[in-house]
Amino acid sequence: MMIARGWLGDIGIYLYSLGTMDHASIPPTKRLIGLRLPITHSEADLHAAICAGFGVTPSQLRGYTVFRRAFDARKKSAITLVYTIDADISVTPPHGEPTPDTAYKFVARVTRPPRQRPVVIGTGPCGIFAALVLAQMGFAPIILERGKPVRPRTRDTWALWRNSVLDPDSNVQFGEGGAGTFSDGKLYSQIKDPNHLGRKVLTEFVKAGAPEEILYVAKPHIGTFRLVGMVAAMRAEIEALGGVYHFGSKVVDIEIVDGKTRAVILESGTRIEASHVVLAIGHSARDTFEMLHARGVFMQAKPFSIGLRIEHPQSMIDRHRFGDFAGNPVLGAADYKLVHHAANGRSVYSFCMCPGGTVVAAASEPGRVVTNGMSQYSRNERNANAGIVVGITPDDYPGGVLAGVEFQRRWEEAAFRAGGGTYAAPGQLVGDFLAGRASANFGDVLPSYKPGVTLTDLATCLPDYAVAAIREALPAFARQITGFARADAVLTGVETRTSAPVRITRGRDLQSLNVQGLYPAGEGAGYAGGILSAGVDGIKVAEAIGRSLQS
Repeated sequence: MMIARGWLGDIGIYLYSLGTMDHASIPPTKRLIGLRLPITHSEADLHAAICAGFGVTPSQLRGYTVFRRAFDARKKSAITLVYTIDADISVTPPHGEPTPDTAYKFVARVTRPPRQRPVVIGTGPCGIFAALVLAQMGFAPIILERGKPVRPRTRDTWALWRNSVLDPDSNVQFGEGGAGTFSDGKLYSQIKDPNHLGRKVLTEFVKAGAPEEILYVAKPHIGTFRLVGMVAAMRAEIEALGGVYHFGSKVVDIEIVDGKTRAVILESGTRIEASHVVLAIGHSARDTFEMLHARGVFMQAKPFSIGLRIEHPQSMIDRHRFGDFAGNPVLGAADYKLVHHAANGRSVYSFCMCPGGTVVAAASEPGRVVTNGMSQYSRNERNANAGIVVGITPDDYPGGVLAGVEFQRRWEEAAFRAGGGTYAAPGQLVGDFLAGRASANFGDVLPSYKPGVTLTDLATCLPDYAVAAIREALPAFARQITGFARADAVLTGVETRTSAPVRITRGRDLQSLNVQGLYPAGEGAGYAGGILSAGVDGIKVAEAIGRSLQS
């Protein structure tokens, strides 16, 4: 009997095809959930455990794939891997359950696009997947992006990081790929996904060049360098299917007649007729929020969070999480997730944790400093970083729908001044922050933020209640992760773009509550929080438009 096998990435787990069929042709019929093995297991151990789990003999197991692999590190001395296995078995096994159908099914198909093609505004994850699915259904969308294609956009982003030169329309926030391009590239979410749209997102990413392991690891990520190539590849597919991109095309108005979308107006003066428009504008499109509000599009102020970035040695986090298994390639760089409810009623939590990454300049407006975190696929930089942020609500920034935007700007301007007015970020050592004194020198932990960090007192860069809540939270977090409040850990400010400060509210049909044909979507509309959920939301909106145009 022939055994065909191939590596799942570089993690030392095999895909099996037993018999004359190759792996790709095996139709899995049964699923086994929760199969646990020590992290030191061999391929033979996995094969034997699968047979035992299903209650079949090796000859009855024709093939299997790893649908999901997670790890349980609650006991650092006995870390286990936890598998979900899909298998093709020649008999009806006594254990297991039917394998669900996760294949994507299009809700509409047309042989020629409509006279007025659907328009997608924005090319972040939400806009990309809205455009891709519309193109795959045959609707040949028009895609408008205020910024540049991803590769020249990357050069502009580096110009800020290296030379303190900011292009307001081409930076970490704006341009092809959206804010997610310069991030850790996390591809997991806690959204409900009964139609397996997340699987469609991951599958398309693999087609575009992502490593296949994102299809089965519990917390997949890609990293910035890989995302750049993938975004360009997805654009090429959309264009091959009839989609048309227009870069440097900022939408400055939407023509609305009798409560219906009629056209979009570009900064150049170009008018594009459109009855179906996807608003995938991202959480930092403040001028677009203002335009929509002026046009009477229904919007609401919504909660978001503000805070600081914190950096520790990644090795410290690895040792805490994994003990003697720190550095194991199956586990990779360790992450964490922390929450503290402060005495002043504020919730403080870790946000967008980036193992083995860097803190990056994420400003999109002149005279303001914003921080974010980023990792490459390898996650092999010296420091771990995360946002330590405080939840706020519209009660904290009264004054109307757009008051949250002005609130963000106020603290970004304070950070710009505290950093010296050069896009350097203000920073402070944790020990000094807790003691309420300005920092003068770095310790063993050196900041990764470019173009540089100016040591100061970060209490001037956040509201008093946020400073008090973070000061209380850091020692509490140190009781969960030894060394978290170490005196030389570095704080950098400010983190203000955790999510959009507004929600462009929509109804069950995914259209604006008061403008027919306008489809608010993704993070900018308040309906997603990360690459995966934004991609899923883009697919949902594309499906809604597909049904409308085909009816």
